[in-house]
Amino acid sequence: MPKIVDHEKRKKQIAEATWRVILDLGMEGASVRNIAKEAGVSLGALRHYFSTQDELLVYAMKLVKEQATIRINEITMSELPPKEKILKVLLEIVPVNEETMAEMEVWFAFTFHARHKEDIFDAQHDGIFIGMQNLIHYLDQHQLLRKDLDKEIETERLYALVDGIALHAMLESKRVNKERIINVLTHHLDSICVEG
Repeated sequence: MPKIVDHEKRKKQIAEATWRVILDLGMEGASVRNIAKEAGVSLGALRHYFSTQDELLVYAMKLVKEQATIRINEITMSELPPKEKILKVLLEIVPVNEETMAEMEVWFAFTFHARHKEDIFDAQHDGIFIGMQNLIHYLDQHQLLRKDLDKEIETERLYALVDGIALHAMLESKRVNKERIINVLTHHLDSICVEG
């Protein structure tokens, strides 16, 4: 009887192997040969799922985004108070544990690699800016956002803060640790929200 292969599961395994290769060897080491070896599949089998390296890399990045989105959606559906909910969402975007650190490192590596390849990946539409708009809008809807603030500017500030703190956490993880990140994000939310 022929072995039944779950193709989606196999594609995900290859994508996860891609992340490991990027983390170990950087984007320059993310060759199809290295990825196939890490995934434990032949080059032919890998090419069966992904006809080009770019196709594989884009799939791997979409999987990073999907996993973060699933975690964020769970938080948004929870019964937490609005401000606490926003903080928890932000903590899923910035690297505060092994999983989010690996995701962010792979995401940054891929973004810099693909920034001149708009045909495979448009870094300007990674969803994070829209997410920041939604968070500011959510605070405003719940009458938590201070009335004297410019929502467009606050969206840009939050976007810059998230990207900046993510980069610093990757480069200086001892100094910009989880506790520091929580304190900075909490302080920022306190500065743009009404008291109480």
